[in-house]
Parts: sequence; C-alpha cells; structure tokens
Amino acid sequence: MGRFVEGQTCRQSWLLPSSLDDYVTADNPVRVIEAFIDELDLGTLGFTRCEPAATGRPAYDPATLLKLYLYGDLNRVPSRRRLEREAQRNIEGMWLTGRRAPDHKTIANFRRDNGPAIQAACRQFVVLCRDLRLCAGATGAVDGSKFKAVNNRDRNYTVAKLAKRLEQVDASIARSLAALDRADREGNDVPEARTQGIGEKIAALRRQMAFLREMQAQVGTADDGQVSRTDPDAPSMATSGRGTGIVGYNVQIAVDPEHHLVVAHDVVNEGHDRTQLVPMGGRPSMQGRSWSWPIAATTAATRF
Repeated sequence: MGRFVEGQTCRQSWLLPSSLDDYVTADNPVRVIEAFIDELDLGTLGFTRCEPAATGRPAYDPATLLKLYLYGDLNRVPSRRRLEREAQRNIEGMWLTGRRAPDHKTIANFRRDNGPAIQAACRQFVVLCRDLRLCAGATGAVDGSKFKAVNNRDRNYTVAKLAKRLEQVDASIARSLAALDRADREGNDVPEARTQGIGEKIAALRRQMAFLREMQAQVGTADDGQVSRTDPDAPSMATSGRGTGIVGYNVQIAVDPEHHLVVAHDVVNEGHDRTQLVPMGGRPSMQGRSWSWPIAATTAATRF
C-alpha cells in the first residue's frame, strides 16, 4: 500500500503479551492518583467497608473505587455508567483498577455512602500540594458556576409562581363554568359527551387548586420562601438572561492561579456570587495561606 505507516493486525497471536503497564507512561496522571490513594488511611478518613467481611460475596476495595472516582473527576467523566465503561475499555482505567470493572450501581453507592470521606481525601490532597509548594502563591481566583438539578422548573414553587398558577386555574374554571352555562341554555344542541368532558375538566381544576393551596402553605413555612419537590435543597436561581432562571446549585471554586489547582470548593443555594468571596476565603482548605486581598472574584481565569 505504498509508504503508509504499517500497523499490527489485531488478530495476531503473541507468545509473550505486552504488559498493561507498558501502555501507561511514567508521567501519566493515573500514577499520581494511585500513589496518592495508596498512602491514605481510608479508615481514618471515614470510608466505609475498609475491612472486608469474613463471609458473603467479596466487596470492592474502597481504594479501587476512589481511584476510579478521582479518575473520572480528572477526565470529566462524572456519569457512573460512563465510568463503568471506562473501567472496561480504557487502558488507563483498567490499569488503575487492576482490570476490575465495578458496575454503575456499585459506583453510585460508593459516592452516596462516602461523601464526607471523599471531601476529607480532597483536603488531604490540598495539604499535599501545599507541602510540594504547588499552592504557594499569594493570590487566588474565586468563581461560581450554576449546575442544573434534576428538579424541573415546574416542580419548584415560590410565592409568585403559586399566585400566577392560582390565577390561571381560576380563569380556567371560570371559562369551563361559562361553557356549562352556554350548554344549559342551548339545550340539546350541545352533545352530552362534551358537557360531561367539561364537568371532568372542572373537577380536575378543582383538585389542582387544592394542591396549589397546599403548596402555598408549605411555601409559607419554608425558610427561603420556595419548595422543590424533587430536590428539596435545590432552589430556583436567576441567570443572566431574562426569564431563564434554573433550579439548581451554585458551586463556588477557589483556584491557585499558578498551577490551576482547585484548593477549595463549596455548594451554596444563593443565586449570585457577590457575598461568596469572604466565606470562600475562610474555608478550612484556604487557611494558612497568605492571600493578598481582595481575591480576584468572578474572573474568567478560573475557567480552565
């Protein structure tokens, strides 16, 4: 075929197969992940199931699942199902997990059961970066980003939304009642099925009215004046575009500008970043640093 670079056939048999380690370079970040996690005392950090049970089906080592979790975070693979596939087909993932392939349910349960412990491991990483002088700068950048929750906007209720929806339901009931009045006046000219359908619609609207009034009572007792039925801790937040608010979370991130390392993060329910600068500077991960105030807030330099 001329002067093309020639490859090897995938069906070629090898007497001595290549080691998986040969495909992972010496400066690959997965080696850092392995070395870091292998030195952690996961039991002290609060990870569950660090000691295997004497009976029953063997469980996955928490260190293996933590390596896979951090690998996904480093490579922007947050989905548990995608992490399951990466552990089966990605050379780096197979090397990191020792060719073990936990399913997506196992990965999800690990995240759910070890949230505080994962945060503690992140703090240990920040401490390590300080010791290595990778976070030795006197300045930092703080920015926030809004992440959409599972909760749909229609399942988030505020005082203004409820007032508007109650007004719409009242108007719909009034129209339906007027249609029934016309049907009574017109007599046999209106089909009976249509009259019955209007009655069922009025009954459904009355049930919806009762539900909205119940939600009104819940919103009145809520601390922030709103209720989200799917994600109770996800509020409705305004965005830059008019009428484009989202129900979600405001994630605050502090970054070292020299090496672009995340040194602190937090999730808040406020829709703006104006009051987050000082709280982020007081995070435990930020203590002991000689910050030069004010820190550059809401800057595009943190979007790495």
